[in-house]
Amino acid sequence: MSPAPGPGPGWLLFSLGLGLVSGSKCPNSCQCQAQEVVCTGAQLKEYPPNIPLDTRRLYLDHNHITFLPAMNLGLLSDLVYLACQHNLISGVMDYTFIGVFKLIYLDLSSNNLTLVSPHSFSMLSSLVQLNLSNNPHLLSLNKFTFANTSSLRLLDLRDTGLQTLDHAAFQNLPTLQTLYLSGNPWKCNCSFLDFTIYLIVSHLDHPDGQNATCVEPAELAGWPITQVGNPLRYMCITHLDGRDYLFLLLVGFCIFSAGTVAAWLTGMCAVVYQSARRKSSEAEEEDEHGQRVVVSRRIFQSRVDAGQDGFPQLM
Repeated sequence: MSPAPGPGPGWLLFSLGLGLVSGSKCPNSCQCQAQEVVCTGAQLKEYPPNIPLDTRRLYLDHNHITFLPAMNLGLLSDLVYLACQHNLISGVMDYTFIGVFKLIYLDLSSNNLTLVSPHSFSMLSSLVQLNLSNNPHLLSLNKFTFANTSSLRLLDLRDTGLQTLDHAAFQNLPTLQTLYLSGNPWKCNCSFLDFTIYLIVSHLDHPDGQNATCVEPAELAGWPITQVGNPLRYMCITHLDGRDYLFLLLVGFCIFSAGTVAAWLTGMCAVVYQSARRKSSEAEEEDEHGQRVVVSRRIFQSRVDAGQDGFPQLM
């Protein structure tokens, strides 16, 4: 009997090539199974190499990773879940997530974030949950940070260094449902007014709303930012404090001074104009008077000459 036919050399080469393309290797200290790579607590100091390219769920949490390389991460075009919490990542750049456009869940909590570039998440139109909590050195977010994350439903900004937020950053989030804001040193000044009004009219769910409170000014310290909209509106729009009165006084003085100077200049111009006009009128009158005298003399002289020619001279 002839041996049962088996896979030939061509089939083996094809399988090997397919394995290389799909990135079938698994990083050291990680576990890979069913399009899931788990590197939790693996003491990694950098992004691991050899992650299978068909990975859909990647766990890099509880390591010492300081940077997410866009080139390596961008190869995971099927990635939908990325957990990077409890690392040492200090910044997220515009191009970091440019290749993972299918990403649905992203956790960057408990890192050392100090910078989130304005267009860091601009390619993540499918993102549903974003966690940036517990980044105490994250002091600000640009108004374009969430510009294209139109599918976002949950945003966690707890325990960061954020003191204020631009309401324009949330205008392109029509599906946002849940927003966490507690543990931040919110400065509830007049620049924060538009955001507080947004919180009122958007009807978002704030599970930690009572713990998201103002630290400044003193009269609003301890107030939940979800309830500070009306008092802040009164303070910023209808109420005037000492500085406002001083400002109005300075503005009034400037207007009064400008009006006085303008009136003086107008009066001076009117006086100069009237003086010039009067001199011009006097000059015209003098010219007319001189012309009349000359004409009268010419008439008198012509009459004298006519009398000498037409009548005999009396002795």
